Amino acid sequence: MLKIASLVPYKIIPAVTGGEKGIFYFLKYVARYADITSFSVTENAGAVERINFIDVLGSTHKKSRYADFSVFRKIKNTCRSLGIKHIIVEHPYLAWLGVALKKWGGLKLIIHSHNIEAARFKSVKKWWWPILYQYERFAHRQADFNFFITEEDKDYAIRTYRLDTSKCAVVTYGIEHAEAPSFEEKQQSKKQVCEELDLPIHTKLILFNGTLDYAPNRDGLDRILKEINPLLQQQAGFSYKIIICGLRLPAEYNRLKNYEGQHIIYKGFVEDISIYFKAADLFINPITDGGGIKTKLVEALAANTPCVSFKAGAYGVPVNVTGDHLLVVPDGDNRGFASSIEEQLSNLHKDIPEAFYDHFSWDAIARKTMAIIEGL
Repeated sequence: MLKIASLVPYKIIPAVTGGEKGIFYFLKYVARYADITSFSVTENAGAVERINFIDVLGSTHKKSRYADFSVFRKIKNTCRSLGIKHIIVEHPYLAWLGVALKKWGGLKLIIHSHNIEAARFKSVKKWWWPILYQYERFAHRQADFNFFITEEDKDYAIRTYRLDTSKCAVVTYGIEHAEAPSFEEKQQSKKQVCEELDLPIHTKLILFNGTLDYAPNRDGLDRILKEINPLLQQQAGFSYKIIICGLRLPAEYNRLKNYEGQHIIYKGFVEDISIYFKAADLFINPITDGGGIKTKLVEALAANTPCVSFKAGAYGVPVNVTGDHLLVVPDGDNRGFASSIEEQLSNLHKDIPEAFYDHFSWDAIARKTMAIIEGL
């Protein structure tokens, strides 16, 4: 069995956010086909799901871990003793270490991109994005192979960073489901959520979920509160509630108490968000920046829940595998977004096609990954 190292610079256990899930489940499923040793932070140390996490970076509270040159020798010696020949670097930030291990440790270097980071930080107006642009370009050009999360990211990187097309592939965010949850399962989830929130069962549940101190998600929340929901209040001919779930809502929002009389419910962090994805009559994704794939949109579709998204928020989700479950609205068209919400809630939907589960299956993604690595 092939032996592969990975470099994970932050906590992913337990996997809560979309980014944490993206790395954890990727490694979990690749570990079905390879021996995985992950050099990581203190919070991940130990053996989990056949992944051997080794603490070399220290705590996530230690910012200097991104420039700790002492870890090079530790990783190089461990890879040599274990017979590891390939290393996957999650995100480009520790690419300097991956390049050093390639040049002086004899490892094949794979950069696993979860966003075009320079473009993401440009979109949220960080002044230092041009510096990151140059570093990210260096990282991808030095790699033996590059994994990107969406076709859009891959095409951007090939064009902008001038990468070799033969050294790039899409390795998307995945799902564990093999099929759509049944109508009965979704109804049971809705009954549970309506009882929990003290709502009549006929209430249309509209869900928004995300880490709420992350600027693109916070901007999406602001659009819901200030633009989209006021339009719905004017024109909706049905009883509805918009449920806001997610970690770290900034204090100035005051837990959305000012919006409680406007069909808004702030639920906060939900231990098992899958129940809410299945319970929702509709998931909304009014995101216009941030880059990469919106994992929450994939998870909502996997729950067989209809969705409405702005175009930028739907990158990486091929509409040809979503049936009638995804309506994509031009970025910034709030009136069109509100109308699409009404349209989706008034339509009868078949189950999302099996092609969706085939495309986003973690196992299929892992097998594709292994075929590429074995060919290096």
